[in-house]
Amino acid sequence: MCDAIAAARQPYSALNWLERSASAALGAQISTGALSLTHEALDAAGAGNAGELLRQMLVSADALPARDEALARLEVWVTDRLGEVGDDDRARLLRAYPTWRVLRRARQRAGRAARARTATRYAKASLLAAIALCDWLAQRDVPLSEVRQGDIDDWLVEGGPSARSVRDFLDWAAERKTTARLVVPGRPSVEGTALDDHARWAIVERLLHDSTIDLTDRVAGCLVLLYAQQLSRLVGLTVEQVVTTDDAVHLRLGLGPVVIPEPLGHMLVTLATGGRAYVGVCSPTVHTWLFPGLYPGRPLHPSHLGQRLARYGIAVMPGRRAALMHLASRLPAAVLAEMLNLHPTTAVHWVAAAGGDSEHLCRPDRAGPLILRLRSAAGRAESRPVSALRLRVRRDHHLCRYLSSTNRSEEHST
Repeated sequence: MCDAIAAARQPYSALNWLERSASAALGAQISTGALSLTHEALDAAGAGNAGELLRQMLVSADALPARDEALARLEVWVTDRLGEVGDDDRARLLRAYPTWRVLRRARQRAGRAARARTATRYAKASLLAAIALCDWLAQRDVPLSEVRQGDIDDWLVEGGPSARSVRDFLDWAAERKTTARLVVPGRPSVEGTALDDHARWAIVERLLHDSTIDLTDRVAGCLVLLYAQQLSRLVGLTVEQVVTTDDAVHLRLGLGPVVIPEPLGHMLVTLATGGRAYVGVCSPTVHTWLFPGLYPGRPLHPSHLGQRLARYGIAVMPGRRAALMHLASRLPAAVLAEMLNLHPTTAVHWVAAAGGDSEHLCRPDRAGPLILRLRSAAGRAESRPVSALRLRVRRDHHLCRYLSSTNRSEEHST
C-alpha cells in the first residue's frame, strides 16, 4: 500500500490525503494495532466514506480480501430492519423471508459473474413492503394464513405506490403453503418523454469534437445517446470489452462485439488504454473498468456518472429513449436485442413503438426463438472459430448497413 501511495499519479493529492484525510488517520490506527485489519473492524469503526475509501485502498493493495460491498451493506440493513420487528409468528415469518429468499437470491446473483455492483433496491423494497403488509394485517386482526384476495386489493389501494412490491413476499408465502395464491398486478408501464432528435445529434456532435470535455464524459454520453446504454450497465464495462482489429474498433455490449465508427472508436480506445485523467490515491496502474471511479479498483457510481453527464445537457432517460427509438426504427428486433443485450420482448415492443418491421422480426413468436437460436449458435461457436466469425460477419454486415444509412441521412440533414 505504501508503494501504491508513493506511485500516485498526482503526488500533491497523495500528500494532501496523508495530511488531512480521515481515512489516512484510520489507516494510522491500523498501523499501530489500535484497529484490526479486518472488514468487521472497519464496519464497527463507523467511519462512513472515509472507512470505505480506506477499505478499497487496502483491497486494491491485497491487504484485505475483496468482498461484495453492496451485498454486505444489504445484510446489515436487513438485520437492522428485522431488529425492529417483534417476536411473534408474524415476526418469525418475516425473518424467514429475507433469510431464505431475499438474501439467498442476492448472494446467488453476486456469485454468478463479476459485476460493477450487486443491485439491492428490489430486495429492500420487497422486504419493506412485506413488513408494511404484515403491520397492516395486524391492525385488522387478519392472520396471514387467512388473507384473501379482497384483503390484498384493499392493501393495494391503501398501501401507496410501493404496495405492489409485496408481490415477491406473497409468492414466497404461497410456495410455503402459508397463504393461498394471491394476485398482485404488475406495475403499469409509464412512457416518458424522449429527447428531441435534433438536440440529441447536437449534443453528440459536441461530445465527438469538443476536446475540452473530459474523455470519460464524451465516451459515456455517446454510448447513452447513440447506443441507448443504461448507466448501471455502462459503469460495468471493462477494458476487455473494447476489441481492436486492423480495420475497426468493436465494443461488446450484448451477444457479440459491435462495430464502433470513428471518431468514437478512437476515443474509446484512448479511454481504454490511457484511463481517466484523474483517479484516486492508491488506484492501480492497470484498470479493469472502462470508467474507473475515485475508489481504487472500483468503477464510477451510476448516479455520479449521471450527474457528470447532466452538466452537458444529457438527461439520461430521455436521451436513452430517443436512441432506442432511433435504433428500433432501423433495426429488426432480433438484431436490436442482440446488439444491446435486451430481452426479446423488450426489443419487440420498442420496434413496434418505432413503427419498425412489425410483420417479420417484430412478432414475439418469431423474434424470441430467433434470438435464442442466435445466442445458442454463438455459444456453440466459441469452440469453432470459423462459425463464430461467420456469425459475427452476418451480424455486423446487417448492423453496419443500417448505421451507414443513418450516418448518411444525418450528414445530409446537417
